[in-house]
Amino acid sequence: MEPGSGVELYWLPLGVGGHFVRLNGRVYERLVAWLERREAFVLYHAALCVELPEGSYVIEQAPVRDGHGAERGVVAEGAVGSRRAAGFRIFRYELRCWRGGVIPDADEAVESPRLLTSDPDVARRLLELVHAVPMAVWGRDELGAGEMWNSNSLIAWLLARAGLPAATIHPPAGGRAPGWSAGVVVAARPSVPARTPRCPAIPA
Repeated sequence: MEPGSGVELYWLPLGVGGHFVRLNGRVYERLVAWLERREAFVLYHAALCVELPEGSYVIEQAPVRDGHGAERGVVAEGAVGSRRAAGFRIFRYELRCWRGGVIPDADEAVESPRLLTSDPDVARRLLELVHAVPMAVWGRDELGAGEMWNSNSLIAWLLARAGLPAATIHPPAGGRAPGWSAGVVVAARPSVPARTPRCPAIPA
């Protein structure tokens, strides 16, 4: 076992640092709870921190902030809501594999970080998989997984494909992680061609 290796999971309350997203999340969850005749839960957004002797990496999905994605390890972008609207930055999300990066508002994470593995081989395999994550339309069930695709789907897909028990991982008590099961379902399907030869954030 190499020292300083591992994969850590962070659970961030949806919308931390952004009142608009938090408000929309609460309205969405109350509506879904009402339709399903259950109590409303706290919604969570997942992110990963991968530690290796050669460096640390933050893997997270976030809205496209500007045209300088390379500075924060952006390896791919996807559409939000509709591919037709993806020409506008507000309707795109980005996938980060940020070497030496940070998780914004990590101090507000709940029951985090959660160490999932200390195996460097698993950590490196997870990093290699970043280039193959399905960049489906955010907020829609484009892949027929039975649930919308979002940031939690990306993280669950990575964990499952890396050989970690994503299906048994749950958010903090009283919380819900929409999209998580979609990532687990899609990860169980046959592999699809990768988008690029290699995640540029990973050293050769």
